[in-house]
Amino acid sequence: MLHRRALLAAAASAAALPAPSFAQGSAARTLRVVPQANLTSLDPVWTTAVVTRNHAFLVFDQICAQDASGAIRPQMAEGWLEEDDGKSLTFTLRPGLKFHDGERVTAADCVASIQRWVRRDPFTQVLWPRVEELAALDDRRFRFRLKQRTPLLLQALGQTQFPCFIMPARIAATDAFQQIREAIGSGPFRFLAGEWNPGQTAAWGKFADYLPRQEAVDGLAGGRVPRIDRVEWTIISDPATAANAMTTGEQDYWEYPLHDLLPLMRRSRQLVVEQRLLDGTYGICRFNTLHPPFNNPAIRRAVAMAVDQRDYLRAVAGNEPDGWGVCEGVFTCNTPLANEVGSEVLKTHSIDRAKAALAAAGYNGEKVVLVAPSDYPQINALSMVTADVLRRLGMNLELVATDWGSLVQRRASKEPVEKGGWSIIHTTSSGQSLTVPATHLFLRANGANAWFGWPDAPEIERLRAAWIDSTSAPEARGIAEALNREAMQLMAYVPLGFYWQPSVWRRNLTGVFKCPVTAFWNIGKSA
Repeated sequence: MLHRRALLAAAASAAALPAPSFAQGSAARTLRVVPQANLTSLDPVWTTAVVTRNHAFLVFDQICAQDASGAIRPQMAEGWLEEDDGKSLTFTLRPGLKFHDGERVTAADCVASIQRWVRRDPFTQVLWPRVEELAALDDRRFRFRLKQRTPLLLQALGQTQFPCFIMPARIAATDAFQQIREAIGSGPFRFLAGEWNPGQTAAWGKFADYLPRQEAVDGLAGGRVPRIDRVEWTIISDPATAANAMTTGEQDYWEYPLHDLLPLMRRSRQLVVEQRLLDGTYGICRFNTLHPPFNNPAIRRAVAMAVDQRDYLRAVAGNEPDGWGVCEGVFTCNTPLANEVGSEVLKTHSIDRAKAALAAAGYNGEKVVLVAPSDYPQINALSMVTADVLRRLGMNLELVATDWGSLVQRRASKEPVEKGGWSIIHTTSSGQSLTVPATHLFLRANGANAWFGWPDAPEIERLRAAWIDSTSAPEARGIAEALNREAMQLMAYVPLGFYWQPSVWRRNLTGVFKCPVTAFWNIGKSA
């Protein structure tokens, strides 16, 4: 609590400083952002880090995209034609699309990008056995030939959780399990590689040849119009410093402000504090199932018995009114598939019972390496609560404090902890991504191809496929209940509930719109 009070005091003192004056030229045409975390990877296929996805929405474009109602609409595509009773789907690109290197966007680029993306996307991996062929027909058209009608293919291509971004075929030829090093897309902004200093700054410039759609922006669909010349990200890991930069006008937009500082931000007439993201933010504690001790599901379940989601949510959002909610199942609460079948383990909330279960499971003092991002306050807070739980359980904990970018790199390692691996990490996801099995990244349990932690549970995979083939709401609901039960037995991750994450921006910003992700097109600045 002292630390939280110290932050408030420091920020309040900083806010009293006089605001500096700025030249009305470049500052008026630049959107200055304090992002949620450090950008260390440019590849939205290699990593699911949200900071990389936010970067990708600046640089790349999508064939189709999801509007605010959830419908899939054309984006780079002019449209698509469904033939042969739904077993043929032909896309036609809009004319005049260009990449940032000046080359035309062709159907061959789309095919190569899809083929790379599908190797990592959990949704499309389930659908891909239904694809007979994907081929370019000419420069502007490409076609899916399907073994059977697959309506969810459009949902997969236009999804928000793991978007299918289009890049030049030469870059898309990079193995999906290797990072691309060159960020060239056809989106509204060019990545300025020469200004990228990981851990400090990153910048993007308006792409003069970008052709936005003419429709108004609607969710992530419609006109992605670059209304400013530059977007600059500055990494400010200290929340009080970030608060000062916002109140004095040195920064224009703070993506994930610390909840403790929201009352201070709200007192400033120059700032808007508002929930911009449409869905709650769901936290998770993820186990590495490859190595001891968490290769034993009984040990994973024992740790889950000690978890009380309220401790985690208060650590992140305090007692902010309506700022968080308990959700003791794997699907987003208050959505059609949400259920708590088999979730009794999460309702235990007992250190003593968890200790007994841990002993019965055969825990023998193996080292547990928990990697925590000290520069990402929300995820770091989740990590600290788990660290406290593990210590109270008597586990042999090694807490590794690092930055978020380094954690993103390290979590890809399948090595044991003695060789630089990890045992536990934490992350968050939008509620939208956890509503159905197809886009639920943490639920995937296909071993080496699963999300970091690599759980292997054939029954979960069978149920995921069954959900895709379900034909009625009751059938889908029954499958969701079976999935929740199986997930609680596997316990590849512990759901930690959800909180609402407001953003803060200067009142002179225009065109700030609500959507599932943090997107910076359509935002401008008034005088």
